[in-house]
Amino acid sequence: MGKRLVVGLMSGTSADGVDAALVETDGEGHVRLLAAAERPYAPEERALVRNAARRALALPGPGPDPAIAEAERVLTDAHAEAVRMLDGWERAELVGFHGATVAHRPDRGWTWQIGDAERLARALGRPVVHDFRSADVAAGGQGAPLAPGFHRAVTAHLPRPLGVLNIGGVANLTWFGDGAWGAFDTGPGNALLDDWVAAHGAGTHDAGGALAAAGRVQESVLTALLDNPWFDLPGPKSLDRDDFSIRPLHGLGLADGAATLAAFTAEAVAIALRGLAEPPARLLVCGGGRRNPALMQALAARTGVPVAPVEAEGLDGDSLEAQAFAWLAARVVDGRPTSWPETTGVANPVSGGRLARP
Repeated sequence: MGKRLVVGLMSGTSADGVDAALVETDGEGHVRLLAAAERPYAPEERALVRNAARRALALPGPGPDPAIAEAERVLTDAHAEAVRMLDGWERAELVGFHGATVAHRPDRGWTWQIGDAERLARALGRPVVHDFRSADVAAGGQGAPLAPGFHRAVTAHLPRPLGVLNIGGVANLTWFGDGAWGAFDTGPGNALLDDWVAAHGAGTHDAGGALAAAGRVQESVLTALLDNPWFDLPGPKSLDRDDFSIRPLHGLGLADGAATLAAFTAEAVAIALRGLAEPPARLLVCGGGRRNPALMQALAARTGVPVAPVEAEGLDGDSLEAQAFAWLAARVVDGRPTSWPETTGVANPVSGGRLARP
């Protein structure tokens, strides 16, 4: 135990690149960000990762597949490059490597993250903690979200009730009440909006929320999107990136579809908050979604809760999940829990993760 220099890595379900962070942490309340970097995926790399996810969803579970193996190799090398972009990374004694989730099926007893930890350990000459989710799923948990313990550590000084909302490809909420806490996925984050924009040949995402801001929410379509039994399930619960589809938006124009999808993400969060015994008085938002002003406005309007990016509290929203996996890696090597009944529904706290040595 004690303070360590750890590199954390995250490639989320948006599949836009690798976030890297060099962190000094004790795996408890001490977290100091020393450096951060982003290594975007090239279009062909992103296509490989997305194709791996499509193939993985068609399989009965994790197993050999040449296309997925190629994506894993390319993704791992991109992660090594991201680490080398960090000032002072050579001082790190450990790396936390999430990899990329290509399929998440806790209801079937498995989750699948690709990333060759042994290859990364050899490339960097450092031990690599990986496979953070499988032990939780094997113990009956959802295997996600995994950042809530870190959220608790870095917001311990802030007034409760509080929510930390991460809007990546999927959105997840960590909530803190008076002595109670919990976490779960709320619904889609940016994934559907990204897919909608890409399907129209308008880029990879709604840059600056310009499309959503220009469109009008089609309430009948929004109602159809929300007519899903998943929203009636209590937390903890988690989603695969592709559990929802843009098919209900067929026939809408680009801007109206973007506005409707932003409203879908926001309304799903509002539903989640209404189900809490002690709803947060404030939402701090991290992940790429906080950069979409139309989405942030929709969140505030539909939840009725003040909304702010995590930067309002001096946190780095771009690297926050990467920092979380540095913190989690430190806990893994010390044998401390990385998930809890309140966050994944597992019966008892679980220390997940495995160690690959160079």
